[in-house]
Parts: sequence; C-alpha cells; structure tokens
Amino acid sequence: MDILTWGRSPWGQQILTHVSWDLLWASLFAGVAFLIAHASYMVLSAHRKRKAEETDAMEAARTDLPPLIRRHGVGARVFHWVMATAMLTLLLTAFLPIVGVQFAWVTWHWIAGLVLTATIVFHIIHATFWLDFWSIWVGPKDIPELKAEILREFGHDVPGPKPGKYPLGNRLYHLGIVLAALSVVATGLFMMVRVRTPFYTRNPYLFSDSTWGVTYVTHGLAGVTLVGMVIAHVYFAIRPEKRWITKSMIFGFITRRQYLEHHDPDRWVVSEPPREKVI
Repeated sequence: MDILTWGRSPWGQQILTHVSWDLLWASLFAGVAFLIAHASYMVLSAHRKRKAEETDAMEAARTDLPPLIRRHGVGARVFHWVMATAMLTLLLTAFLPIVGVQFAWVTWHWIAGLVLTATIVFHIIHATFWLDFWSIWVGPKDIPELKAEILREFGHDVPGPKPGKYPLGNRLYHLGIVLAALSVVATGLFMMVRVRTPFYTRNPYLFSDSTWGVTYVTHGLAGVTLVGMVIAHVYFAIRPEKRWITKSMIFGFITRRQYLEHHDPDRWVVSEPPREKVI
C-alpha cells in the first residue's frame, strides 16, 4: 500500500503531492475493525461504574446533591453540535468525490472549514475563561487512574481514583482530536489561497512546490485520521452504556445517581443546582 504520492515540478524535481488515498480505505478498515474488537471485548468487560450498593450508600450520604447535575452548559453543547456538523461536512465533501460521488464540493468544503475554524476559536476562549480548562487534559498525574481503570476492566476491585468530570478515554480522545483538527485547520486555511473565494485573490504561488506538497500531505493525513476518529466517536455515542453521556450533550444534565456511579465527587465538585430545565 502506498502512503504518499509524488510528482515532478516544472524543473523536473521530485516533490510530494499528496497522501495516497489507499490510506482512506485503511482508516475505514481500522475504524470498523476497532468497533468489532471493542464490541466483542465489552461482552466480557467488567465495566467501570460503582456497584449498586456502594452507589446507594453514597446517594444516601450526599443528600446535598441536586437530582440533576449540569454536565454541559448551552455554550458547550452548541459548540459540540456545530463542530460535529462542520466536521461531517468536511469529511463528506473531501472523500465522497474520491470514492466516485461527483458534485461541486469545493465551495461547501471551504465554508465548512471556516465554520470549524470559528468553532475552535470560540471553544478555546470559552474553555479558557468560563470552563475548567485543565480538566480535559491528560498528563503524568493520570497514571494512577489509568492503572486503576485497567485493573477494573479485568474485574479487580481496586481503590484507585475514579474519573473527575471527564473519563480518561474522553481526555485521550480529546488530545487526539485537538492534534488532528488543528493540523487540518491550519493547513486548510493556507490551501484556501489556491481556490477562488470572496476573501482574497487566488494565489497558488504563495509557497514553493515542495512546501505545498508538505501542506497537502499534512492535510490529507489529518483528514484520514479524522475519518477513523469520527467512526469511533459515533460508535461510543450510541453504545448502551455510554448513552447517558450522549444524552447529557443534548440536554445538558446527568442524574445524581449517574454522577455517583461514574465519577469521583472529590475530583468533580458539584456546587450549585442546575438552572435549566430538561426537555
């Protein structure tokens, strides 16, 4: 399987031109293989929520907690669904023509790219000033939680830390999506100068041929990576044991019992009741 494609400049130099679209099929295959492997594993998995009797005791002791706990505010939910729409539009407009579905995709693609860029800028500002910015990131401090989660997956009842607001898997996925999305946005904004838009005059000579080749390769690698990541994200969103998280991204709340089953109250402190109503 080829990974990169090469061409020749007008001066006969060999230059990168793009990634090989064999990688698209490899990403699709890897995504589907992961779904099958994970679904098979989950049949035997011990899962990670607290035992019913432990949760009962915590619920009886934490009467100060509201019945509904806000997990995502309006701003976070709007960001998520607008970003999801832009991401799916980008992937469909990028890869459908490659598999043979021909349509005027270029304008839709760069418009979706600008929407994705705007949502990322909004999210950075929102997360920095209105949310707990560091709660979604991973680092050496999470190693004890990782060890405890692995042991629990194998059925061991260990006292290691449970997640705060975001489970470890969510935080690792967030890191991956940040790297891929920032790569695709940064390269995409430069690539826009090669197409006609209302914002500036088309200029395909902004960079040298070799620099454009690296730009296209980076954009393509990030794009095929996002294909697999989106497949995994949708899969986890519809799994029965994860639907409570998906529902919270729609309505904003989880129940008190879900909070105590899956989270460590000392790592995600709930200090106020929700002000919104569940639809």
